[in-house]
Amino acid sequence: MESLTRPRVLLGVAGGIAAYKSAELLRRLTESGHSVRVLPTAAALEFVGAATFEALSGQPVHTGVFTDVPAVPHVKLGQEADLVVVAPATADLMARAASGRADDLLTASLLTARCPVLFAPAMHTEMWDHPATRANVELLRSRGVVVLEPASGRLTGKDTGRGRLPDPDEIAEFARLLLERGDALPRDLSGRRVVVSAGGTREALDPVRYLGNRSSGRQGYAIARVAAQRGAAVTLVAGHTADLADPAAVDVVRAGSAREMRDAMRAAAKGSDAVVMNAAVADFRPVALVDHKIKKGSGDPEPLALTVNPDILVELVQAREPGQIVAGFAAETGDATGDALHHGRAKLARKGCDLLIVNAVGDGKAFEVADNSGWLLGADGSETELGSGSKALLASYLWDAVAARL
Repeated sequence: MESLTRPRVLLGVAGGIAAYKSAELLRRLTESGHSVRVLPTAAALEFVGAATFEALSGQPVHTGVFTDVPAVPHVKLGQEADLVVVAPATADLMARAASGRADDLLTASLLTARCPVLFAPAMHTEMWDHPATRANVELLRSRGVVVLEPASGRLTGKDTGRGRLPDPDEIAEFARLLLERGDALPRDLSGRRVVVSAGGTREALDPVRYLGNRSSGRQGYAIARVAAQRGAAVTLVAGHTADLADPAAVDVVRAGSAREMRDAMRAAAKGSDAVVMNAAVADFRPVALVDHKIKKGSGDPEPLALTVNPDILVELVQAREPGQIVAGFAAETGDATGDALHHGRAKLARKGCDLLIVNAVGDGKAFEVADNSGWLLGADGSETELGSGSKALLASYLWDAVAARL
């Protein structure tokens, strides 16, 4: 009975070397509260045994439609699912799904599923780029299937290129997003180029110490991931983060200090359709960098002289090109003069951006946590409260608003 109250996920596993990563994805899905039934192809079991999937899911594993025939699993599993995830999705599996084949339990279940469906492709670059595969991907997307863009990196053998399975954490993030949204992820940013900043900056005091903040970069990375999977060409300017894996299909530029981020953002913003300034940029930096480690003496330390860092968001607004959308974030707390939303409204007016997401921070909110909430404010006077959900969900709300304005 407990499984009936949890989201029911079918995890399809096709026969590719990346099938071993599906075990990690399965663990992430089960540990986050999903009831998961694994549907491998016969070829997938050549890479990972059924016992592994059964042990991690707590449910039986079959490949054919002639097992447990009275329960009609080839129909019932798809009908009852809340989400179907296929990872890895090979070129062969996508070809069979696109043509409506039903020659095993996985493809039959795909035909009966009326819930969101997520494919995470994995194959060699030449296979991903082949016209047949591209046509199958577009056909599946036209039917509402979310087909993720693959990552780039090491493939089978010595080959390197596009076609690598996205990180299991990233696939799990999109699985949760589809359950939260309850519908497919639109490809409404195709042909657009967007720039996103993420993470915190560090302002050096000496060769050892720095001024920094608690930003993990998770929200900015989620914004970049969602934009890429909605079809955009994405440049992510990343400050210091919590050892996050690079998002699939995203170009990453590193920037350590506020001035480095300023230069990187201004360069990347040229010719882009939208710019999202999410990074937690230090407001101040030391006036001078000490070239040796500052020693702890017997008395109080010397006072630290600070100077103001550039306001990158304001500069991006001032330099924006015609039709370019600029969005920012405001991490706020309440005080004697007003609450977080009050201060967010004032910041929107000062910054002059098109959109501003206001996050109330402190007490386990926003920083270093998986979920987020806040308000989406528009320069047109619109205000939308964003309830608590995954950071990918908040990112999708932001891109909904950006796409509408583009």
